[in-house]
Amino acid sequence: MSRETLCRWGGTCLRRVRWSRGSGNRQSILNVAVSVNNDHSSKNRETADVVSGNGSKPFPWDKMRLPKHVIPVHYDLLLHPNLTTLTFTGFARIEITVNQQTSSVILHSKHLQITRAAIQRRMGNSHTEEEVMVLEYPPFEQIALLAAFPLHVGQNYTVSIEYSANLSESFHGFYKSTYRTQEGEVRVLASTQFEPTAARMAFPCFDEPSFKARFSIKIRREPKHLALSNMPIVKSVSVANWLVEDHFDVSVKMSTYLVAFIVSDFKSVSKMTTSGIKISVYTVPDKINQADYALDAAVKLLDFYENYFSIPYPLPKQDLAAIPDFQSGAMENWGLTTYRESSLLYDPEKSSASAKLWITMIIAHELAHQWFGNLVTMEWWNDLWLNEGFAKFMEYVSVSITHPDLKVEDYFLGKCFDAMEVDALNSSHPVSTPVEDPAQIQEMFDDVSYEKGACILNMLRDYLNAEFFKAGLVQYPAETCPAGDTQESQLQGDGFCTRNQQTSSSAHWTRREILDVTTMMNTWTLQKGFPLVTVTVKGKTVHLHQEHYMKGSDSSPSTGYLWHVPLTYITSKSDTVQRFLLTTKTDVLILPEEVEWIKFNLGMNGYYIVHYEDDGWDALISLLKENHTAISSNDRASLINNVFQLVSIGKLSISKALDLSLYLKHESQIMPVFQGMNELIPMYKLMEKRDMDDVENQLKGYIVNLFKDLIDKQSWNDEGSVSERMLRSSLLLFACARKYQPCVDKAEEYFMKWKESNGTLRLPNDVKTAVYAVGAQTIEGWDFLFSKYRLPWFNTERNEIEVALSISRNKDKLQWIMDQSLLGDVVKTQDLPYIIVFVAKNPSGYHLAWKFLKENWNKLVQKFELGSASLAHMVIGVTNQYSTRERLAEVKEFFNSVDEKSSQLRCVQQAVETIEENIRWMDINFEKIKIWLQNNM
Repeated sequence: MSRETLCRWGGTCLRRVRWSRGSGNRQSILNVAVSVNNDHSSKNRETADVVSGNGSKPFPWDKMRLPKHVIPVHYDLLLHPNLTTLTFTGFARIEITVNQQTSSVILHSKHLQITRAAIQRRMGNSHTEEEVMVLEYPPFEQIALLAAFPLHVGQNYTVSIEYSANLSESFHGFYKSTYRTQEGEVRVLASTQFEPTAARMAFPCFDEPSFKARFSIKIRREPKHLALSNMPIVKSVSVANWLVEDHFDVSVKMSTYLVAFIVSDFKSVSKMTTSGIKISVYTVPDKINQADYALDAAVKLLDFYENYFSIPYPLPKQDLAAIPDFQSGAMENWGLTTYRESSLLYDPEKSSASAKLWITMIIAHELAHQWFGNLVTMEWWNDLWLNEGFAKFMEYVSVSITHPDLKVEDYFLGKCFDAMEVDALNSSHPVSTPVEDPAQIQEMFDDVSYEKGACILNMLRDYLNAEFFKAGLVQYPAETCPAGDTQESQLQGDGFCTRNQQTSSSAHWTRREILDVTTMMNTWTLQKGFPLVTVTVKGKTVHLHQEHYMKGSDSSPSTGYLWHVPLTYITSKSDTVQRFLLTTKTDVLILPEEVEWIKFNLGMNGYYIVHYEDDGWDALISLLKENHTAISSNDRASLINNVFQLVSIGKLSISKALDLSLYLKHESQIMPVFQGMNELIPMYKLMEKRDMDDVENQLKGYIVNLFKDLIDKQSWNDEGSVSERMLRSSLLLFACARKYQPCVDKAEEYFMKWKESNGTLRLPNDVKTAVYAVGAQTIEGWDFLFSKYRLPWFNTERNEIEVALSISRNKDKLQWIMDQSLLGDVVKTQDLPYIIVFVAKNPSGYHLAWKFLKENWNKLVQKFELGSASLAHMVIGVTNQYSTRERLAEVKEFFNSVDEKSSQLRCVQQAVETIEENIRWMDINFEKIKIWLQNNM
């Protein structure tokens, strides 16, 4: 999630990525070269005269990144939130070490009212404390403490700061959250979300990931509440009859963004792992019966990670807390992971199969971070992908073993397709990208850092083999923290790419090729986008050619882009996987014999797409029509994806892609079906917004007919595997939304019975969304559904109900649900990004969604934060089905009219590029689709 390219403030140098653990630094496990600035990529600014206190002095630092003159060692924090006045007071005592003589201490502070600041120094055997002047520079969210005496190298000092602030009304910093009890009482709690740059909203600090320190935290609360933080409570002191002070144990050394605390009336359930770590799940009291699944999953997963990494989890406890108001999915705070309620709470009687999968994956992601991210942390946010890409990748590695029934491996390639969608645009960025200010850092939390990061790691595992990959992966944090030692250590060695003495006997590659891993991975991390590999078969000779795949009217082949592509392939004559590393622009393979067809990129394990020239595609289309199970379901899904991507850049005609789609009539596996729908549905969605009713309806009819047999086979119950249940849920919702009459009739029957029972009839979980969607098409049904949405015992179904409420054709209802989401009383504002995009996809609502986004832009920025994934989701989701020049002009005009930071957001660039691509795509393909449908319907 990034606004703009940020190498504008100075020269760049090439170096290996450095990570920090404690005070030590280490080369990254991939030895990835990145572009950084020698002076921390910092921007010079005019001297600031903003001052707190008497007189006026120039601000002593002129860069966005903090100086390294002073290093924090230990924070003593005392916080007292008042859940009635919605304010808090704080006292921070920070022990610092001086690396370079200075007379000022520069640190971060945002929206904190500082009432007193002092620096303590040792004079002989005594300590003296002197108050200091505080200067503020809000544009950089920095303060400077000006000492009247020099701070000397090698000496330790203690900074003391007293302050107060309001609890944040957004979802970051130390913020207010509320929930409603079953009796209707509204209760308030306070929680934190600090990643990436919001710890400074709760206490003055050195708020950059490399400034690791230990934390001793004290929280004051009312006796009726409980306080949680990263570490266990060691004692509680009664300060007054109405006030308790909880003292938490000293933390391990960690970055500020991982600090967390909560004051609430939560209840919990607990279990112990095999190594004696206490796992607890905390939630509002009325939902404690939904905590058991997450608890069991967390115990299994923490046991798995301790065994996998061969490093003990370094804390005595791991809490998982469900927060009623939470912007993202979850957060990996060390020892106190926090979650959106729908990402943690599971009701076996009411929750869907997809909810079970989602919750398990999210917990796996956050617990993976306890090693990758927390124990070993990137030095700066440019390498966020090594945090998030690894955690995303480890979701699949861990859950496939701890919860084999979920078959998570079936869904991995979908993440790669998601990443490629944005990575094909000119506005994309390398996974390792220079960033500077908080908005640009926020923008790094996108599909490129998460999904692409995971996909290139999966490709590397497939390239090396799983055994050798794991050995290297485990070697890295093991060297970082030998024998589970949590004390800081100097991190040395070549990391992941250092080959140990033991060579895996099952490795696919020679020693020379293994030693080239660093070079190979640099091609995937230091340049944006991905390769298109063109395959031309002439007898036994296979000609290979790679180029940069990029959408857009000016997407002529990019020069200078070259990847080391680990190719895999099978042929009609052999299903043995063959491997070839393509390191040049062109190369040649010699097959042992001539073949009828060849399929590259087995299982879509490689982050690239393939074009088969001459009659290559015709041979594969014939294979799918005659015997589609001859290749795996993931290979079928990748062919569907690739053929439509090639249409976008003019390598194939839309008629060829539609010819391939005909085989879907006989498809039953979840990933090819989902990919077929993901390619075909957006085509008629473009037409819906251009009043092209005839062709639009023909295309809808074609898609329904394509999946009709599969839809008819679906039972209206919760039987089957997780993938079968998820497929059922999606197919029935699609069929009902497309007014496939047998589906509509069945859903109406269910809805009427449910309504007649006043919502007490238990509907099958997998068909609820379809039933609710049909029922919400009448005003009476919509009102009844919303009346149930408000009730606490429908909390596990709120996501499904929101979908149904948002696809009503009643414009007044659509406007009302968006307005209510922004108010945040009945409908949580955390759900607004999803609701506004649901409305935008609705042919009756897309005008309303765009108008709502424009009119409430400033409120949305304030609530969700500039650069956030939530804001990007709304901008792209509201506009990505526009395909007219009038709409393009309107979008450009609006974003040119807002402030400069908003107009330069990467998501705005992506939105504009996507609309331009849609216009071009429709200009080229609409008439061809019309003719093809006439010939094939």
